[in-house]
Amino acid sequence: MSGNSEVDNGNHASNNKGISLPMTRVKLIMKSSPDVSSINQEALLLTTKATELFVQYLAVSSFVNGSGKTKNTLSYSDLAHTAEQTETFQFLTDILPKKILVRDYLKSLEENPPEETDN
Repeated sequence: MSGNSEVDNGNHASNNKGISLPMTRVKLIMKSSPDVSSINQEALLLTTKATELFVQYLAVSSFVNGSGKTKNTLSYSDLAHTAEQTETFQFLTDILPKKILVRDYLKSLEENPPEETDN
C-alpha cells in the first residue's frame, strides 16, 4: 500500500509541473472579486489550467487566422481581429479593440458626434 501512496503523490506533483502561469497571480485575480472569500487548491489549479488552455487557444486561433503566418509572429492586430471575427471570442472585443489612427477617430467623431446627456 505504501507504494500506491507514493505514486499518488508523484502524480499530484507532476500535475503542478504542467502549469506555466503563476498560480499566485491567478489566485490574486480570483480574490479581487468581492464574491470570492476563499479558494481551495484544487479550484485554483483547475482555474489556472483552464486559463492557460484558453490563452493558448486564443493565440493559436489568432495565429492561424492572422497575418503573421508568413513572418511566424503573432501581433496585437491578429488578436483583435480574431476577437472581432470569431463568435467564440466576441466577448473580448472591448478588451482587445482594433487600433485606429487618431485622424480616423477624429474623422468618425465629426461624422457621428456623440450625443450630449443632460444631468
